[in-house]
Amino acid sequence: MTDTAHAPTAPTEQPARAQDPPGETAAAAPAPDALVEIGDGDTWTGVCRYGDLTPGRGVTALVGGEQVALFRDADGALHALANRDPFSGAYVISRGVTGSRAGTPVVTSPMYKQAFDLRTGDCLDEESAPDGTPAALRTWPVRTTGPATPPPPPRPAAPARARTLTEWRPEDPAFWERVGARVARRNLWLSVLTEHIGFSIWSMWSVLVLFLGPEYGIDAAGKFTLTAVPTAVGAALRLPYTAAVGRFGGRNWTVVSALLLLIPTAFVAVVLEPGVSYSTLLVAAAVAGVGGGNFASSMANINAFYPQRLKGRALGVNAGGGNLGVPAVQLVGLLILATAGAAHPRLLPLIYLPLIALTTVVAALRMDNVPTTRETGPALREITRDRHTWVMSLLYLGTFGSFIGFSFAFGLVLQAQFHHQLDTPVKVACLTVLGPLLGSLARPFGGAWADRLGGARVTLATFAAMAVGTALILTASRLHLPALFLAAFAALFVLSGIGNGSTYRMIPALHRAKARHRALADGTVPAAAEATAQRHATALIGLAGAIGAFGGVLVNVAFRQSFLTAHNGDAAYLAFLAFYLVCSALTWTVYLRPSPHRLSGV
Repeated sequence: MTDTAHAPTAPTEQPARAQDPPGETAAAAPAPDALVEIGDGDTWTGVCRYGDLTPGRGVTALVGGEQVALFRDADGALHALANRDPFSGAYVISRGVTGSRAGTPVVTSPMYKQAFDLRTGDCLDEESAPDGTPAALRTWPVRTTGPATPPPPPRPAAPARARTLTEWRPEDPAFWERVGARVARRNLWLSVLTEHIGFSIWSMWSVLVLFLGPEYGIDAAGKFTLTAVPTAVGAALRLPYTAAVGRFGGRNWTVVSALLLLIPTAFVAVVLEPGVSYSTLLVAAAVAGVGGGNFASSMANINAFYPQRLKGRALGVNAGGGNLGVPAVQLVGLLILATAGAAHPRLLPLIYLPLIALTTVVAALRMDNVPTTRETGPALREITRDRHTWVMSLLYLGTFGSFIGFSFAFGLVLQAQFHHQLDTPVKVACLTVLGPLLGSLARPFGGAWADRLGGARVTLATFAAMAVGTALILTASRLHLPALFLAAFAALFVLSGIGNGSTYRMIPALHRAKARHRALADGTVPAAAEATAQRHATALIGLAGAIGAFGGVLVNVAFRQSFLTAHNGDAAYLAFLAFYLVCSALTWTVYLRPSPHRLSGV
């Protein structure tokens, strides 16, 4: 419940029972339709009807610009206390459990379980808060007047033209239920849309190489280079794109990064024709890397919108929806191959030009900047000194690097290894789209399962299964079994998608666990530790995303060298198998092996 200022005309005032002087007979309970008011010393603010309050449960009101927790106890008395927990800094007292201790009515904070006297606000467990101030909640006078009908709750003010939110407290349950969830969902789905287009532009060359027939004079090794170049550029751009969110605002940078997609799309639409030089194609492929940076800025932005308990699912949906841009562009390419034919590759970028313009306009009109976002440059420098930064980056290189690398290279691998069965670009494209589609759809499940079971557990199981899948691919390659090869590769795409979701969920959970440990070990104020954890998690999302994307480069280079030397991908599969086993051992050793130094909750 929320409140508005209320000045009743000639009220019939009934003092709340909590205000009765000691030793006097308590007044009769107010009528159910009596208006409950809280005073701030100058005015009284109407909150709700007395009958709307449930005994034993609190509500939150805004009085004089401050959050107040209002309670009606089992005896009908009213109590009003500051809603901010002095030990955690969270605005959660209204969600505490009420009861009594030795005859004293108390409310127990849902954070660290300290009990506070409902009448005086004193903490019954500790004398001082972590910042040295007295551990007490401010009390507010409460009265009832009426009967009266409370005014309707205020409607949220329309956001400013700049689309910067005036406040953002996703960890505050009352704020989240009233405003936060709706705003976060809107920004999430718009982020998915713009990131989806970015992924399509980034991975466009995984489709365009299928159009490059003999008239272009490019061999298989040259095509693998064309798919590796945008992967490398996109990986390098992820760090500055992450920092840009803090410097310019999530909404502002989303608009700019969407506009930048017009450059590679228009460029390739102009130059792609038989006779074009290979160096020109390399430049066009490199410029397409700007689409790879969108992922990092999008994830950093959405990480700031959601509370800790929902980050895994939100980041999974955001990333999974973005990853769907890979099979989407491949499906569009398949339709062009099946209808217009391989002689018309320019149709692919021309289709995306109006889509880019549309998503840019929608993002500009409907997205928001989060006011609490901070520049990530100092945070990036800070996390580089933490060993968990490099462990998480290596794990994400194994999951996302596999997904994006296979997405770019899968069509070329099929074309080179099974050219007798898959003798046309249409046949190859039909199968190429399958793997990235399955991997993208699996990513939200990885995040959701990590929320429920723990990110490290899901990640360990994923890497172990990826090692098994890679062994099956190697067997199918050596025995030339196309059906087993396709089935095992499809499983590997699904597993990489699940691992993407679980490893990204580990990042905020890791820094949240470090914040709790820091607060307990050296007395850091919990609110300050949480703010630091948020900054470090956002920075690590960008850094791990950049390193993970370089895994896509390594996958393409491994395939290129394997096909150059042995005319098959067996050497590459052996390298992938060994790497997945290393990642499995690393996940177990750092995050799951019983140890007094292990961080719990990752």
